[in-house]
Amino acid sequence: MDWTWDLTVLYRDLDDPGIKEDFEKLKALCEKAEGLFQGDAKQALENACDAMEEIHRLTSSLGSYASLTLAADATNERAQQLMDQIMVFSVQLSLLSSALVRYIGQIDDLEAIIASSEKLRKVDFFLRRSKEEAKHLMDPAIEQWMLKMGLTGGEAFSSLRDKLDATLTVDYRGQQLPLAAVRSKAYDPDPQVRRDAYEAEIKSYAKIEIPMAACLNGIKGEGLTAIEAKHFDSILDETLFNANMDRETLDALLAAIRESLPDFRRYLRKKAELLGHKNGLPFYDLFAPIAAPGYVPKVYTIEEAREKLILEMSKFTPDMGAFIDHAFENRWIDVYPREGKGGGAFCAELHHLDQSRVLTNFAGSFSDVSTLAHELGHAWHNRCMAGLPSLMIDAPMPLAETASIFNETLLANAVLSQADRKERFSILEGNLMETTQTIVDIYSRFLFESEVIERRKDHTLSVNELKEIMLSAQEESYGDGLDPEIRHPYMWACKSHYYMPGFAFYNFPYAFGQLFGVGMFAQYEKEGAAFVPKYNQLLRSCGSMMVADVAGSVGIDVRSAAFWRESLNVYRREIDEFIALADELMQ
Repeated sequence: MDWTWDLTVLYRDLDDPGIKEDFEKLKALCEKAEGLFQGDAKQALENACDAMEEIHRLTSSLGSYASLTLAADATNERAQQLMDQIMVFSVQLSLLSSALVRYIGQIDDLEAIIASSEKLRKVDFFLRRSKEEAKHLMDPAIEQWMLKMGLTGGEAFSSLRDKLDATLTVDYRGQQLPLAAVRSKAYDPDPQVRRDAYEAEIKSYAKIEIPMAACLNGIKGEGLTAIEAKHFDSILDETLFNANMDRETLDALLAAIRESLPDFRRYLRKKAELLGHKNGLPFYDLFAPIAAPGYVPKVYTIEEAREKLILEMSKFTPDMGAFIDHAFENRWIDVYPREGKGGGAFCAELHHLDQSRVLTNFAGSFSDVSTLAHELGHAWHNRCMAGLPSLMIDAPMPLAETASIFNETLLANAVLSQADRKERFSILEGNLMETTQTIVDIYSRFLFESEVIERRKDHTLSVNELKEIMLSAQEESYGDGLDPEIRHPYMWACKSHYYMPGFAFYNFPYAFGQLFGVGMFAQYEKEGAAFVPKYNQLLRSCGSMMVADVAGSVGIDVRSAAFWRESLNVYRREIDEFIALADELMQ
């Protein structure tokens, strides 16, 4: 079977005449849409919503084809040319979107107009949020120039960063390998392979550290300029506004995480002890697989991973199992690492087609299976939003991780329930290894980005300064769980989320999603099958309610640190069990 994804549902290839035709349709529609905001407000809003729906369909087709082609092959020059065309045209689209928001902002009787129109009631949350967003729009006199400058600023830096990452080759034991392939060796059972791969990776960043630092400085500097124009007090305030989330929720989450750090450090120190280290865990062994004597961790083929996911997810609901089978069968997934392909994993929605596309760099570990479950959780979330207006599917960052983390939790618990003590020890270790990333490492990323933004206010940060901030953030989060002499000073270079113009602080949503997913899984365990429709409805509502209200729909108070502590207690118990099993089995 071909384990690359199929993009022909969008266009046959880059010579497909449909690309040019859709561009022409898009241009004509935007020209027409500019004249909508006049006359009767109700009719104008209804017409504008219809136009935005068609614009979303066209931009999704064009943008997805270009971006997904580049994700699989960053060296594809023609795909890059198409993306450049789209980015240039995105300025006009952004101006049109701002015109709609500005128009909504000046309507005094918006609630009455919404109530009078069945069509507008279907997009009521978008309309209400737009009225609030109107307070943070740039002055029309400067907006288009700021957007155009962004194409040669933040967007250009982001594109350059992705190319640097995808095309960097690492000298590993005399072989030139893609960065993603070398990073995947962090899961290798051979300790020398892990160490050699880590050292080769760290050394390789010297080839790209200067342009990477320039990209990060440019993007964060642009962000600081933009918030002044948008009347936000800080980049974090803008992020929370865009996330439909309040500071009270974030403070409760971070307070609970800080309280939990000593427990995760206990796990890290025990893992270090088991691997023969005395000063905490060296970074290259963060992902080292550990097994009880006589137990050999399973290495999965992609076919076995597929079968496992279908089996376990079908127990939650047969619909999800069938959905995952369909995704594999119809080549929604690009599976293996290769030169030119981007690292990591993601899921892209094709809402107008009721489909998704998933990129992974599968190497066969259980973590890779869990990553597939994670990304297919995103795809299931997209499926739950099928049929909604495109204006109501924009799940904010914290809730965007809900289904993915729920899937991970579902898989881990299913496997643990069937495991003997030796297998349970191995699975617990793998689960804690990944959870440490989404709690402890994510906290370090939040600290790092906060400090970078603060310092960027008055100067450009050097490579050495960025490395120093990263090591300091790792010290504050990992503490004595990590060996202070062997950490990862270049973590800022290999994480693409720092380089997303307009999407700062794409870190704490992962911790939110992890703990929120655990909380919802606890609800599922209490309610059983009765919880499934509530869960699917919650996913469907993620783009049409505030975060606290979405959580409240299943009885969760995210503004209370008590909820987050309760979720973290799940991992405290797992850490206790892991240490007890280690003492029993690893003598």
